[in-house]
Amino acid sequence: MSVHTPVTAAANATNDYYLTRQDKMESNVRSYPRKLPLAIAQAQGCWVTDVEGNEYLDCLAGAGTLALGHNHPATTSAIKAVLDSGLPLHTLDITTPIKDAFTEKLLSFFPENFVLQFCGPTGADGTEAAIKLAKTYTGRDNVIAFSGGYHGMTHGSLAMTGNLSAKEKVGNLMAGVQFMPYPHEYRCPLGLGGEAGVDALTYYFENFIEDVESGVVKPAAVILEAIQGEGGVVPAPKKWLQKVREVTAKHDIVLILDEVQAGFARSGKMFAFEHAEIIPDVVVMSKAVGGGLPLCVLAINKKFDAWSPAGHTGTFRGNQLAMAAGYNVLEEITKNNLAENSRIQGEFLRSELNRLSETYGCIGHVRGRGLMTGIEIVDERQPADHMGSYPADSVLAAAIQKACFDNKLLLERGGRGGTVVRLLCPITITTDECQEVIARFTKAVSEALQAVRA
Repeated sequence: MSVHTPVTAAANATNDYYLTRQDKMESNVRSYPRKLPLAIAQAQGCWVTDVEGNEYLDCLAGAGTLALGHNHPATTSAIKAVLDSGLPLHTLDITTPIKDAFTEKLLSFFPENFVLQFCGPTGADGTEAAIKLAKTYTGRDNVIAFSGGYHGMTHGSLAMTGNLSAKEKVGNLMAGVQFMPYPHEYRCPLGLGGEAGVDALTYYFENFIEDVESGVVKPAAVILEAIQGEGGVVPAPKKWLQKVREVTAKHDIVLILDEVQAGFARSGKMFAFEHAEIIPDVVVMSKAVGGGLPLCVLAINKKFDAWSPAGHTGTFRGNQLAMAAGYNVLEEITKNNLAENSRIQGEFLRSELNRLSETYGCIGHVRGRGLMTGIEIVDERQPADHMGSYPADSVLAAAIQKACFDNKLLLERGGRGGTVVRLLCPITITTDECQEVIARFTKAVSEALQAVRA
């Protein structure tokens, strides 16, 4: 029996046709179509084609999910192989040859005393599981998270997320979350800036944990990103992250590293925490781990594996297609040294963007690691603060994103007030494609300035 699946565009359909239908049929919760108003018909590598035949350079890549870009042969061949094999597509947590191979491969990137836990298919479920595990192991309730951090949109993960806009209309989030300041090179939360700010925050964290008059009981866990992604691409300083590791180990506090966005060679190393030469207790992985398909996995130091059977479950934790695709992604990363490509291409992009900032003063700060790059947009016409940082310009940042879209460049914003333009290119991107990114971005900045400040 033949079954027709509508994968091709309707005759003479336009982007507006599909966007109008989407507006009628989907909830107001949708976000990306409001900023990137297109209907995608095809995609390959770093390129996306809409239903009207327009080709875009994709520096969003599924918010970092598509590590190898769109429809990479390594992932499509893995999916086809599973479909042709007769293996089940869904197995709960029952093992299969694919799961066995994927588990062994993923564990090879961790010390021998680590095990894996397969969660529900989202990063948010992974952070929920990690916190539940920390509380189970320690018997304690509190959690320390950091301003600017992003850990998901479910009740517990949202409670640990810095952004306030998603919280304001949702009461009774998980209690016991203590936020602490996260180092920020351009906008130091202590108003010190530079090494003085990093040193003060490093001291503050240790003192806060060990101060018997801090007012906060010892937490079960500390959760953080080694590079804050949604928070505006803010890398953690090495000395600060090393001190966090030292103090949490000393006090038997579970250190959870959220590598959902920064993991899998995006930062120039397999995991972003490796830049600080530390080993966390729990690592949360999603996005790229499933080769572009839904999957979430925890890597857990066996010492902290305090679960009873079924202590945290999820129907869709056995996605065989994602494990097959994820296995091939890991193979591609190691075989082709894609972490090094991330480092090289990321340094090239930031070098060119810094050069561009000499012409356009609205580019206040360029930062990141590997192929995670943040471009903070400022109003350089206003006075700088005592650290030399100019006020953020959210209106211009939004105009730059729109101008990028008009110039067929797809990217996202983040950071406080959406003032940081973010590049999350596939880790397979070439130098020629990076040059094209810079060319289109340069044109977009010029056009946005004319539109907003003329």
